[in-house]
Amino acid sequence: MLSRPFSTYFATWLRPPPSLDYSLLSSPSAGGIFENRDMSQVTNGYLETIIDWVPAMKNIRLRDFPSFIRTTNAEDFMVNFALKEVEAIPRAKALILNTFDALEQDVLDALFAMFPRIYTVGPLQLMMNYINDNRLNSMSSSLWKEDSDCIKWLDDKDPKSVVYVNFGSVTVVTAQQLTEFAWGLANSKKSFLWIVRPDIVEGESAMLPPEFVEDTKDRSKLISWCPQEQTNCRFSCVDWEIGMEIDNDVKRDDVELMVKEMMDGEKGKKMKEKATEWKRKAEEAVELGGSSYLNLNKLINEVL
Repeated sequence: MLSRPFSTYFATWLRPPPSLDYSLLSSPSAGGIFENRDMSQVTNGYLETIIDWVPAMKNIRLRDFPSFIRTTNAEDFMVNFALKEVEAIPRAKALILNTFDALEQDVLDALFAMFPRIYTVGPLQLMMNYINDNRLNSMSSSLWKEDSDCIKWLDDKDPKSVVYVNFGSVTVVTAQQLTEFAWGLANSKKSFLWIVRPDIVEGESAMLPPEFVEDTKDRSKLISWCPQEQTNCRFSCVDWEIGMEIDNDVKRDDVELMVKEMMDGEKGKKMKEKATEWKRKAEEAVELGGSSYLNLNKLINEVL
């Protein structure tokens, strides 16, 4: 028996610690959103509920928050880990974020209003290029062991010719969803790099159809993890305009059409332009005099 209904985990996770409190977030039932519910709300449309009281995150939906909070388990590790991290913020000397100002300016401004001691020092992978120390080569912020062979594979491909597919470090799917996604990729006839974690299928091993593997062997690379950083789907698709979102009810035809649009269509062209723009801004942030460069120096002088 749970001590709290499913929805209150959303509320608690979203609610700032006491010293960062907003009057609108004083109750788990704020806005009438968090009522007694169960796991059925994952599929009954409840996750489409728009949250309009999170600062600087206009029109964000419940489904846009990390999927690990969709649980009825009061002892869930990831939920409790996140809660403890948030609750510790008021006691911290500083909040160090692996991002750069231009990428998330509105959110950073809202956070700064609550907690002024924020230092944006990313992207750290680019920042490390300025440090001549081989010991840093083994550093990573990934939750999984990375397979760097994919970099060599990508180096042999034409620029902007490969589809990158990743469900993240904690998301799980059904065997049927995995199969539909696989055949959608295969039917697109595009080259792709697909990150397939061993535990991606809930309660089972991740097994792809042998016919799929044979059909795509000359244009695909399947690995368990690769060098990357975690990102949020909503930010990628809406704010940064560099990704496309697919419905939970995965159909191979939809995957095929989406891949073709991303690689050959007008939407895909615009996304590539946006990705190039963000790449340039990330590089500017870590350059001498850039925002992250200056913030790292401030962090060293003021906190460390």
